[in-house]
Amino acid sequence: MAGSSENPAPAIDTDPEAKTAKEPGYLVVCWDDPVNLMNYVTHVFQKVFGWDRAKAERHMMEVHEKGKSVLVREDFEMAEFHVHALQGYSLNATVEQDA
Repeated sequence: MAGSSENPAPAIDTDPEAKTAKEPGYLVVCWDDPVNLMNYVTHVFQKVFGWDRAKAERHMMEVHEKGKSVLVREDFEMAEFHVHALQGYSLNATVEQDA
């Protein structure tokens, strides 16, 4: 077939971050409460997220001083998983869609 051109195959996006960059993110927010002690909140952050003490204390102080801290940005399922884990330790945590 003279003069026919082949149609190029459509480009396939192989970048693993490309999909997550297009999906909306969800924030795990921990809110201040008058019940839990600061050392306890630090301990829970270490257990749930595997953070070192310094990072857990930074977020705990943000909760204490500002009333809340955004702990992580995840896809919906992981954000919900973290919130349920925090609530299991009696912390006030919510999932919010990232703007």
